[in-house]
Amino acid sequence: MVKHQPLQVYERQLCLSCLTGIYGCRWKRYQRSHDDSSKWECSWFFLLCCSFLLLLIWSYFWLEARNDYNEFNWLLYNRSAVWKDGTVPILATTLTGFTYTAFLMILALCHIALGQQLNLYWIHKIVVLAILLTTITGVVSVDDFWQDEWDIVIISLQFTGPFLHIGALAVVTALGWVIAGQVVRGERSRLQVVTLVLYVSVLLVLYLVPLFISSPCIMDRSKLSPRPAIIGRRGAPMLAPEHTIMSFSKALQQKVAALEADVTISLDGVPFLMRDRTLRRTTNVDKLFPARQDKDASFFNWTEIRSLNAGLWFLRDDPYWTAQYMSEKDRNRTANQTVCSLAELLRLAARTNRSVIFSLRRPPPQHPRHQLWVSDALKVIQRSSIQPEQVMWTPDWYRKKVRAAVPLLQQTSDEKLPVAELKERGISTLTLHYSQARAQDIRQFSGSNVSVNVYPVNEPWLYSLMWCSGVQSVSSDAPHILKKVPNPIWIMSADEYGLIWITSDLISVAIVIGIFIFQKWKMSGMRSYNPEQIMLSAVRRPSRDVNLMKEKLIFSEINNGVGSTDELSVYTGNGLDAYAHDDIMTPARHTAKL
Repeated sequence: MVKHQPLQVYERQLCLSCLTGIYGCRWKRYQRSHDDSSKWECSWFFLLCCSFLLLLIWSYFWLEARNDYNEFNWLLYNRSAVWKDGTVPILATTLTGFTYTAFLMILALCHIALGQQLNLYWIHKIVVLAILLTTITGVVSVDDFWQDEWDIVIISLQFTGPFLHIGALAVVTALGWVIAGQVVRGERSRLQVVTLVLYVSVLLVLYLVPLFISSPCIMDRSKLSPRPAIIGRRGAPMLAPEHTIMSFSKALQQKVAALEADVTISLDGVPFLMRDRTLRRTTNVDKLFPARQDKDASFFNWTEIRSLNAGLWFLRDDPYWTAQYMSEKDRNRTANQTVCSLAELLRLAARTNRSVIFSLRRPPPQHPRHQLWVSDALKVIQRSSIQPEQVMWTPDWYRKKVRAAVPLLQQTSDEKLPVAELKERGISTLTLHYSQARAQDIRQFSGSNVSVNVYPVNEPWLYSLMWCSGVQSVSSDAPHILKKVPNPIWIMSADEYGLIWITSDLISVAIVIGIFIFQKWKMSGMRSYNPEQIMLSAVRRPSRDVNLMKEKLIFSEINNGVGSTDELSVYTGNGLDAYAHDDIMTPARHTAKL
């Protein structure tokens, strides 16, 4: 008795071979299998998804933390005493790992969409596991070393939230093609039901997320505050060595409204500008005073400090990757910079009619000026030609004494206090870190005639956010960048955002429903093919169509039941879709074989 067997068509499928070859290293003649992936391979797919999502969050964190890269490097320096740009290896490994996992994710989703078994190659498994563990280690390290920086994620979401929502909605909507293919294929298993419920739940969450998105930039344009003034923080440290006359001159060229500095008292009572506790990072103290390079900067007298070079380090370390773009004239000028005194800064500010804001560091207890540090700073202010109202006094020590000595000084504070207490202390300006500058607090302070200055603001997106929040000024290391921001990057009314939100949701719903209907129609069409129709039309169609129709014939016979064990062995031994090769077994050759 001659038994009927489905015709087998072998045809090369280059895309499929590349897909399975790259993902699972199966480059040889590949037989498509419609069996479910093993639980082991599903577990690896889950780990791949976790690695990708964690790296996505990690990448977003470092993208937004760009505002504080120099702060991160400064913290590293304080721990290791060696200046290096620690962001470079982090960004390089993050970009590499994210690209790698994203590529594997795309391949895995293509496998699922085509009904292929997941079979991740063992080398990929090792790399994915290494990436996951490395990223977890990085997250834990940042949480321990730079914990406050996580605030940048929450703050940045106020600015990027509406756009991230639309992007996430587009991605999840596109994933509907894969989910629909899994749901409509075969019988309704428990896994398919769980997948569908989970997918619909994620969609519903995304549809409702805008209810919880709050951004200062969602406002009426008529209520936008005036453009915040820009204060040169330590001058323009991206363009010249920080705390030098050249740096402050570069800041003035960028039309800053004020100059900000950190002040330390020398051994002989001269206030000078220095951010670090020691002189090692920004001077050549290791060359002139090698035995004292780790000593506190305040234990040097002014003559010793003035003899140090405060510019060569900028050319050597290039902390902002900008020294390479300096002209030859600026490079020569940089190489001859010295440490700047407070008196020099005040003279420069008076000559250019700019305000000055500075923080004063108290010398250690064993320092001879430990009790006289405030008096030393006040004497310099009183002897300078600057108007007292142009000086913003930040230190909270002896504030009553300071107000009595120089009544016209602008009293500022870097401590967030209630409005009543600020008024009692005579404080008219608050200098806050951007993580403390919430829009509702800024409005409250502004309503009580208390100005708010926010630091550090180096990125246009953060400047735009602070502008929409209503701050009066920002302290920046990059005044040359912020100067180019004439308006907030984006601003829209609540009605405009509501229209975008509802429109996006409706488009997503329509696309998802259309995908499921199309996938259902496509699968039902494959099952409704008549075997005789396929055989009669095969001779008139190109080989690719023949291959497709014969696959449908095989699926049709499987669904209608196969009459013998021998016939089943054809499917299980050779694979249902073992047709991906060169030879085509025509009906004549099949008859001859029988």
